[in-house]
Amino acid sequence: MEIPPQEQTRKWFRSHLLGREVELQDLYDLPQGDLDLVMAETAEIRSDPDNRSRSYGRWCTAGYVLELAKIVDSRRMQNGE
Repeated sequence: MEIPPQEQTRKWFRSHLLGREVELQDLYDLPQGDLDLVMAETAEIRSDPDNRSRSYGRWCTAGYVLELAKIVDSRRMQNGE
């Protein structure tokens, strides 16, 4: 899958569930189980209003990662991957 240029910018999320940093472009290559964990972790961050006030940068980055992960997941489902 070709990675759009705007997603090649170094934007990373530190995933505690995966135990490592995940960059936006990494989402295209993550195994489905790891992608599911990232979506769950970022959704949890975004759903807690206190996270926004505690760490606005992490809250925003979690939003970018979550939305792109949803797109990657949807494309995989459409392509039968």
